[in-house]
Amino acid sequence: MEFFWMVLIGLIAGSLARQFMKGKDFGATVDIITGIVGSLIGGLIFEKAGIFAGSSLVGSLLVATTGAIIFLYGVRLIKRA
Repeated sequence: MEFFWMVLIGLIAGSLARQFMKGKDFGATVDIITGIVGSLIGGLIFEKAGIFAGSSLVGSLLVATTGAIIFLYGVRLIKRA
């Protein structure tokens, strides 16, 4: 069941990040991957900053979406170079 929630949160976070970053739509699979990678990045950043977003769905989405936005920004920086 945890895998289902991870994929669902990844999909939502990836979609939200794409909306904020105004990028191309590569589909649900890329949104899920972006959201999952973003949740890892966001989790590390929030942990290092000493911020606890909570264990709720909203907290998880906040962390994952923040990380996904940072991930997409980094990918675009690398892509330009």
